[in-house]
Amino acid sequence: TPGKIQGCDLHEGDWGKVGSIITWNFVHDGKAMVSKDRIEAVEPEKNLIKMTVIEGDLLKEYKSFAFMIQATPKNEGSGTIVHWHLDYEKISEEIAH
Repeated sequence: TPGKIQGCDLHEGDWGKVGSIITWNFVHDGKAMVSKDRIEAVEPEKNLIKMTVIEGDLLKEYKSFAFMIQATPKNEGSGTIVHWHLDYEKISEEIAH
């Protein structure tokens, strides 16, 4: 939503291409944050993209942070189901989430 995603800019490469780097500006828990992510995989036939965080606020709390987003059309009716899989390792067990 516009209240959460403040913007995203192509830092390097081409939109939607493996190896490209995107800088995201967003709000989490009321705090403005920045994340620089590298596109690791794009599978158009599966409506899937994989990205890894390479710089930014998330890496203050996580050793690594990657995610996969896949959009699948519903079997019945209109609409799409989106799965967002997060793969991360916390710096410390004291990190809440």
